[in-house]
Amino acid sequence: MKSTEVEPVVDRTFELGENPLWFDERGVYLWTDITAGRLWEYDRGTGAVRCRYQGPPVGGFTIQHDGSLLLFRVDDIAVLDPGDGVRVIAPLEDDRAVRFNDVIAAPDGSVLAGTIGRDDSSGGVYHLARDGTLRPLFHRTGISNGMGFSPDLRTLYWTCSTTREIWRFDYDAREGLVDVASAARIFRGDRSDPGGAVPDGLTVDAAGDLWSARWEGSCVVRHAADGRVLGRVGVPTPKVTSVTFGGPDLDELLITTSGGPVYRCHPGARGRREFRSAIE
Repeated sequence: MKSTEVEPVVDRTFELGENPLWFDERGVYLWTDITAGRLWEYDRGTGAVRCRYQGPPVGGFTIQHDGSLLLFRVDDIAVLDPGDGVRVIAPLEDDRAVRFNDVIAAPDGSVLAGTIGRDDSSGGVYHLARDGTLRPLFHRTGISNGMGFSPDLRTLYWTCSTTREIWRFDYDAREGLVDVASAARIFRGDRSDPGGAVPDGLTVDAAGDLWSARWEGSCVVRHAADGRVLGRVGVPTPKVTSVTFGGPDLDELLITTSGGPVYRCHPGARGRREFRSAIE
């Protein structure tokens, strides 16, 4: 089934919906409403919607191997267990950061976590090792945003919303290492292009194409691995924040927004199962 016409999945307004994830074992979609300080769950089978968490804002989160959720909040990292209990496991000690933002679990169970900086160069990306060690990889942006891995796991894509750019880095899945020196820009948005706007959240499909949400662009843009624009999915809410593939066949594109509902469509592509974190 291919239909790029989006429909609301949860027809209510979210302040800053972000970081959607498909939890295939449970058949639910999850996302955070950052400024509202809530994390939501939508049961695809029953249509039930519930708030899983309310507290300090969650900029991004991952699903752990044990089914718990790893929450990257304003100034710490916490675990939300299946019974909805919360425990802090590590602080964020960075006076240059406002809070965590988009994160992604890596193939080895570690996590790459972006931050929003207090100025245009103080935000960046951290690496959270499986033993809980948190170290900075780089600081070169105000707003670090969507990330994704190529299907062969040799490339990490990263979004710099401050400069409206998408970058690629060489990635070593065996060692879990990002080669920061290999950074190469593959896309730069143009302020005069209403379809370009600001690249925000990102996911990579099974064929290796990138799907990039556009803040103030009312769309999701499909890119080839070299950054070329292959197409767009129109969204009736201007501030489109992030995307993920889900559903039993991973052929649904779930789209979060700020100031609007959560949408989905069937764009004729399939995603891949997101990696699970394994932080001890």
